[in-house]
Amino acid sequence: MTVEMQLAKIIISEISDNQVVFLKEVDGERQFPILIGIFEATSIDRRVKKISRPRPLTHDLLAGIVHAMGGELKSVLIHDLRDATFFAKLQIQHGDEILHIDARPSDAIAMAVTADPPMPIYVEEEVLEAAMRKPGF
Repeated sequence: MTVEMQLAKIIISEISDNQVVFLKEVDGERQFPILIGIFEATSIDRRVKKISRPRPLTHDLLAGIVHAMGGELKSVLIHDLRDATFFAKLQIQHGDEILHIDARPSDAIAMAVTADPPMPIYVEEEVLEAAMRKPGF
């Protein structure tokens, strides 16, 4: 079973290599953090704040390629958590087929907020429960 989540918070630190995004359950109270890199954090932050750039950034480029090749970005699925690392997939509709493309969660979330309209973000229930049990979270 999957749980729909939404981006709840982005924490960008100028003194740390690790940035944090928090995903929160759409119809509930559960939430968890994911550590991400500065590039992905600033890309997500720009999109959320609707700051446009004169030229496409990497996630804009990827969305453009998917569209130009006849695909439609459908959703993000965070499907696994192993050794403190989350695993995600972009789900892309191409004709009658749904393609599942392996992605880092940070890139997948950046793609979710880059898509117009933004893509839904889903997390497997088992992953959400495991993330809630992680020490320090």
